[in-house]
Amino acid sequence: MIPVRDDLRALEGYHSAQVDVRVRLNTNESPFPPPAGFRDAVAAEVSRVDWHRYPDRAATELRQAIAALHGVDADQVFVANGSNEVLQTVLLAYAGPGRTVVTFEPTYQMHAQIARVTGAAVVEGDRGDDFTLDPSEVERVLAEAQPHVVFLTSPNNPTGLVEPRERVEQLLALAPGLVVVDEAYAQFASWSALDLVDETRPLVVTRTFSKTWSMAGARLGYLVGPRWLVAELDKVVLPYHLDAVKQIAGCLALRYSDEMNDRVDLLVSERNRITAALRTLPIEVFDSGANFVLFRPHSVGGRAVWQGLVDRSVLIRDCSSWPRLENCLRVTVGTPEENTEFLDALAETLASAPATTNDSGTAAANDSAVPADIPTA
Repeated sequence: MIPVRDDLRALEGYHSAQVDVRVRLNTNESPFPPPAGFRDAVAAEVSRVDWHRYPDRAATELRQAIAALHGVDADQVFVANGSNEVLQTVLLAYAGPGRTVVTFEPTYQMHAQIARVTGAAVVEGDRGDDFTLDPSEVERVLAEAQPHVVFLTSPNNPTGLVEPRERVEQLLALAPGLVVVDEAYAQFASWSALDLVDETRPLVVTRTFSKTWSMAGARLGYLVGPRWLVAELDKVVLPYHLDAVKQIAGCLALRYSDEMNDRVDLLVSERNRITAALRTLPIEVFDSGANFVLFRPHSVGGRAVWQGLVDRSVLIRDCSSWPRLENCLRVTVGTPEENTEFLDALAETLASAPATTNDSGTAAANDSAVPADIPTA
């Protein structure tokens, strides 16, 4: 057996519990499929693909469509296979051995994971008990680490917190390197850092088609940034990395902006309903600007609540073993019917579960053998 790199031995791959349930609210996907018209249009366009030819390496049409959506130029847009590949490409270009990446925990764990895979050192700043980011902590971490790349996730995953504009501006003022604002859930939030992107700032904003555009199965993501930065990414991205079908699907999805915005409005309304209902229970609830809600039961262990929900055929995300998130659970906003079923199952679980702070409940489907879940984008 050939040993893996020494710096990778302590890392684990991505894992997420897969349990056969009726209501699946654990991975922050859209609960709705794409519009029927989208499916038909993709099928028609794919039938005309020249399969014996490589796809457009520059993904010209897709980049132009995304640029038009955000009011920028196509050469400010980079596209890849999901936002995680976008992040990986950025880190291959700007992190790596001898360089430092900063995150503020708890946050999306793939930022640190991918950074370490590239060989970079990772420095973790701390959020407060309410998961907000204190300006003095930002100043301390940046002054000590002098990072080449800083990540900020807004809305933050798994907490749901929307970072204030002044926090992004503070990072831009103090960071000696690149600032990456991960906006996988931005459509559900009250503001975006996209209007801060220009040629003078080392800032990129990353997005995904997985959530709002109901395309988690396609794996398509992008960033918007300065032209000079986007040009540098071509040095590390693989040739023809984005297939023809994905480029077609991305272009066609953007034609359904009105339908997607209607869905966002519905999901935000449902998120507010879930939050209000949770606050009537013995539960600590954290404000969210995303399509999920993080909460912590007061008198019942998070793992026990997770198991009780699984027993009632409802699956949410167990965050109770993640650092700083003891006893916390995260529920994705589903359809109105799914959300009602979740709330009913949760109320039953809390009413029937013995009060305990011990979070070592038995896992379903032998999930105790599965490494701790990593938050998904």
